[in-house]
Parts: sequence; C-alpha cells; structure tokens
Amino acid sequence: MKVKIIAALFFSSLFTLSCTNLEEDLYDRVPDDEFGKTPTEIEALVGGAYSSLRGFSDAISNSFPTCEYVFFLNEVASDEAVIPTRGTDWFDGGRYQDVQRHQWNYENGMILSAWRYCYAGIAKVNSIIYQVDKSGLTEEARKPIYAELKSIRAYYYYMLLDMFGNVPIVTNFEDQGLPSNSSRQEVYNFVESELVNSLPYLKPNVVYSKFTKNVAYALLARLYLNSEAFVGTARWQECIDMCQNISGYTITPDYFASFTTNNQTSPEIVFAIPYDQKAGTVGNYLSSMSCHYMQRFAISPTGDYPWSANGICGQPGLYSSFDDADKRKKSMIEGDQINLASGSVIIMDSGLPLTYTEDIVNFTNAKQNEGVRLGKYEMKAGEQWERDHDWVVIRYAEILMMQAECYVRLGSPTLAAPFVEQIRTRAGLDTPAAIDLEFIDQELRREFVFEGRRRTDNIRFGTFFQPWWEKGATPAYRSIFPIPKAVMDTNSNLVQNPQY
Repeated sequence: MKVKIIAALFFSSLFTLSCTNLEEDLYDRVPDDEFGKTPTEIEALVGGAYSSLRGFSDAISNSFPTCEYVFFLNEVASDEAVIPTRGTDWFDGGRYQDVQRHQWNYENGMILSAWRYCYAGIAKVNSIIYQVDKSGLTEEARKPIYAELKSIRAYYYYMLLDMFGNVPIVTNFEDQGLPSNSSRQEVYNFVESELVNSLPYLKPNVVYSKFTKNVAYALLARLYLNSEAFVGTARWQECIDMCQNISGYTITPDYFASFTTNNQTSPEIVFAIPYDQKAGTVGNYLSSMSCHYMQRFAISPTGDYPWSANGICGQPGLYSSFDDADKRKKSMIEGDQINLASGSVIIMDSGLPLTYTEDIVNFTNAKQNEGVRLGKYEMKAGEQWERDHDWVVIRYAEILMMQAECYVRLGSPTLAAPFVEQIRTRAGLDTPAAIDLEFIDQELRREFVFEGRRRTDNIRFGTFFQPWWEKGATPAYRSIFPIPKAVMDTNSNLVQNPQY
C-alpha cells in the first residue's frame, strides 16, 4: 500500500463493523490488489470511514464532534449554551467569548477544529474509495461499498455546507493539486446527488450505527428542511417525502433511554457514533466538560467519577423556558448538589455551597457554580473519562418534528398536530390547540437541547440574527463561518467567505 495512503489514514484506525467490537485490524502492509477481496477485509475498510466520525486530537486541535471543539462551536454560537470565563479558567484567548458574541474571526481555534474534523473525515473516505478501486472487486460488488462510503462523505459535506458554505469539493485521493472553492449551491447539489445516487445500493433495513437507506433519507430530509437557509430555495414538501420513506423506528416511552450508557438498544436512534472506552475510543467526555470539579460526590459517595472541568453550561433563560412538568427539563442539572456520603450540600473550595444557578451575573468572570449543567447523557459512578454511551446524531423524534415543521410552513398546521403530540405526550405535556412556527422553534429547543443542532435551527428560524444574552444583532453573513486562517495560508486557490 502506498505511503501516502498510510499518511492519510493516520488519524483514525480501522476497526470491524460490529458496534460492540471496536478492536483494531491494521492492514498497512498489504498490497493494494491483494486486499479487499473478503467480506471481513471490506468491513475493515468501510469501518475505517466510520471510525473517522469520532474525530481526532493532535498538536493543532481537538476535533471531536462530542465536545471539543465541534460541539462547542455549534452550541455556543446558538441560544442554548455558553462557556463563561471563570477566573483564569476557560478564557483560551477569548475564543469562547467571541463565539458567544458572534464576533469570531478566521483565527478562532474552534472554527479550525470544525473544518479539520470534516476534511480529515473526507480524506479518510477518499483514501478508502481509492483502496476499493484497487481491490480487484467486480464493479457490481463495489456499488454497495461505494454507496456507504459516499454517504458518509456526504454527511461531512453536509456539515461543511451548514457551517462554511463555499468549500472545496475533493473526491480524488490521487489529486495533489490545491483545490478551489465550490459555491454553496454546488456543495448543496453535491450532497444531494451523492445521497440520491447511493440510495439504490444502501441496505433497506435498520442497521445500528451504519449508513442505510433510512439514514440517507434522514440526511436528505435535513438538507431539504434547511434548503431555503442554505441556497434560498424552500423544499418543505421534499423534506416531508424523505421523512415518510423512513421506517423501523419508534420514539421511546422514556425520553432519556436514548442517552443511557447502553443507548445502542434504543429503537429511536436512527444514527449514532459508537464509543467503547475498553476498545480505546476517544473524544467522548462531554459531561466532564460541564460539571463542577466536586460534582463527582453527587454521583458517587466515594467520588468514583472522573474529574470535571467546570465549563460549558446552559445560557441564562434556557432552564426557565421549560415547563416544570416537562420531563426534558432534567436534561439540565440545577440547584443544590448533594454529597451522597453525607446527605448535605457539597461545599466548594471557596466554602460556598455547590448550587447551580441559571443566572450568570458576569460572563467574563463567572462564579464557579453559575450556569445549569449539561446532564442529558447518563452519568454514573465508576465511569471512565472516555464514556461508553454512543453519541446520538439522528433520532426518530427529529423525523417527526421535521414533518410537523414543514406542514406548518406549508400552511397545514392541523397535519402537524399528530407528530407534535407524540413528542409532547412523552414529555408529559399537552399539545397546544394552535401550532405555529414560534411554537415549533421553541419545541425544537426543548426536545433537542444540548444535541449540537440548535445553531442550524436558529438560522432557519431567523432567531440567530436577533439579540440575545451577551449578544447583539448578528449580520447575515455570519450564518456561515470564515475559512480558517491556517487553511487560507496554505492554499492560495481559496477565496474567503464574503465580508470576512
């Protein structure tokens, strides 16, 4: 195998396709034309593309979709989360403050991490397609493999379309030239065509954590839902059509069943990124990025829980926007934190009680206990720093809510009611008689709080451009991020996004 292939694969190892067996199988010394002829070898190749979805960390950046910094970027840019500076903690050159205030520039490290996450994954997929090309498989045998790989690549390009808009489309692993930007419309068309062309060859049944027809339909639905925001053309009915092609899933009676340690059993998860700390997966430690250092004693009487960094939390106003009867409000940790050994409120090093408050009085010098914490994914005694729960990317609840929103936008709110009712009933709430876009917008925030998708909803509903806590009005051009300086410096063919 050529040296350049190994270089392209360095950032995530190959693993078998089983969601419970993530042990590595490395094939870096097998000639191109001798590898990829057995189902096991093909699974190992395709598995490498899936492993790239977990991201990577190196001397340049942490590029993890679960927290640093891809999740952080999208959450802090939304009306949902914030990373306040707490004394000397969480300043990091002002990167979090700039994103909170929508004042980022092209040197912000979080933006670079998001770009690198997507293009590292694309390079991985392109290298595997190259290997399949050289495998000696028949053209017919390659079609379902290409379909799966190109769908994964389309997922990365969907993220780039959403975050950066005008990006290079790179599909040829052997092309050594510096790529130029494609327009946002061209990237949109590419994502759509890759998914549509892959559909005939993808598996029709439910396969956990794999790109199937259902997952491709769901990603197309997302594309059409945001079509007007992305390229100026509304495609609400096409979004509904894609959603109605999806089958085999149900919403779980318990809202939090999709966020337990063993959430791979949830019938609601359409697509997830698997994690298993015993197999060495890395990057999945969001809970430790949010909770206070002493939170471990509220989870284990002996403190048998990983250290926490006391960072990301809910924006003021988020927690109180939930009805007290709303079961989803428990996605946030608020109030007194009880020491399980003593039964008393935990005392911080400052001598004050660890009582999480919704208000953050001073964004640039917040107190240690200010801000409700992210508690959506299960936290339990004995966990390791790298968590075992899988990272949820698409839930069936989203399929229901996309249809509800599109029916409202098409002027048929009564058709939206049955979809909304399923979501509200599970949350322990009644469905309002009148369903409008303002309600849909707020219901999306309640249902998908801290799932990393709120920025996109803000843009689609227009709230992204309005003032909110610690942010003034946002100009339209900031609906996409700038191409990072480090990328611009190494590629003279790129043109920066407008007004950056």
